[in-house]
Amino acid sequence: MPPTESIFVQLADTLERQILEGAFRAGDKLPSLRALAGQRGLGKNTVVAAFELLVARGLVEPRRGAGFFVKAPTRAAAAAAEDDAGSLGRAMGIVWLMRNQLREEPGQLNVGDGFPPIEWLAGARLDRHHHKVARGGLGTLFRYGNRFGYEPLRQRLVRRLADFGIAAGTRQTVLTHGANEALDIIVRYFVPPGAVVLADDPGYYPLFGKLHLAGARTVGVPRTPDGPDPQALEQLLLRHRPRVFFTQSLAHNPTGSDLAPAVAQRVLALARQHNLLIVENDPLADFKPPQSTRLAALDGLERTLYVGSFSKSLSAALRVGFIACSADLASDLADLKALVHVSSSEYCERTVDTLLGERQYLAHLAHLRRRVAEATLRAQELLQGLGAELFAQTPASLFLWARLPGAPDALVLAQAMLERQVMMAPGRIFSVDPEAVSPWSRFNVGAVLDPRFAPALQTVLRQRAG
Repeated sequence: MPPTESIFVQLADTLERQILEGAFRAGDKLPSLRALAGQRGLGKNTVVAAFELLVARGLVEPRRGAGFFVKAPTRAAAAAAEDDAGSLGRAMGIVWLMRNQLREEPGQLNVGDGFPPIEWLAGARLDRHHHKVARGGLGTLFRYGNRFGYEPLRQRLVRRLADFGIAAGTRQTVLTHGANEALDIIVRYFVPPGAVVLADDPGYYPLFGKLHLAGARTVGVPRTPDGPDPQALEQLLLRHRPRVFFTQSLAHNPTGSDLAPAVAQRVLALARQHNLLIVENDPLADFKPPQSTRLAALDGLERTLYVGSFSKSLSAALRVGFIACSADLASDLADLKALVHVSSSEYCERTVDTLLGERQYLAHLAHLRRRVAEATLRAQELLQGLGAELFAQTPASLFLWARLPGAPDALVLAQAMLERQVMMAPGRIFSVDPEAVSPWSRFNVGAVLDPRFAPALQTVLRQRAG
């Protein structure tokens, strides 16, 4: 029975768009028939028909016994792609990567997951507190909130930041719809089209998409196990004279590394010397001891903006984040937030405030830190037992950055693992240069302990070695 035309044409159109937007590049192997059929709930005949249509369009070529591979674009196709490549087009490849990282397929194990296992967060017990939130805010829950955000939560954040050594008042904190909205507001405020911006490399790839969308030129600062490379940073400051540097000091995404105190002092000295503004993103603050080295604490929010979130320690569904900075800048950012988004969600902010005020929250944090520390140690041992090289040894991090023997391109390894229902996060995703071939991958310390991971990886590595 022939496949339904609309389905295989839609699949071919989707794959074509991904190829043209850079999600698959010349020479890349497309997912196997079995993997693609399983991911999308389609019959193999439908996938075959879609691949054949892509062959007819001149985008892919079959290789006997190996699968379907993306062809190098013709001059005409390359010219057309260049004509269409606006800021949104440059960002769309990252959007596609985000879709795949966030999508959960039945039976699929995501060892590159960006979130803790759900059972680690269950102790927060969100289900117990909705009635308290509603009962305490009936007068305001049907209206927009304050442009700075819910004041009791900002007051609580001031005390929380003081524990980190960051002195800030309530007028220096702006609540946002998650850390990603915080980054978006900062990019809108500080980054005009054409500006050169520095960012950790490897680093947080959704940030790269935001900077592409803003029309900025993102230049990577190499990451070392002790933080940003100070020598490379100095050379980039001399060469490009950028205004802003985006970095993550603790439990760095994707490497899991922590900022060393000496490196922090050197980075801040360079910032003062070159009039550099530093945006310090700290989404995993609750995974680390309060006294850990943070640029914002050492700098006193003079040249730093501190971005935080509760997505990793409470719930990503709540979407509550914040920015801490100087009072004048906080007022400007609150105005920009009001202009673009009107307000953040007071209901969600009240929920977070209620959770943080419960006695069980401290017990939840202590339990979470124990789980992370135990999983980190076990995941390091497991990966090293499989022959992996670890980028950094860390006592507690959601992520490990590792490269595996005989796998010079982690993207090829990820494609082979996907055929075994294991999704990885290859290093190319996290590179400022999306063309860069990387042997590194990000591993979620909770996910790699799943009993399905090690046997699947061992099988793939044996096949590659053979």
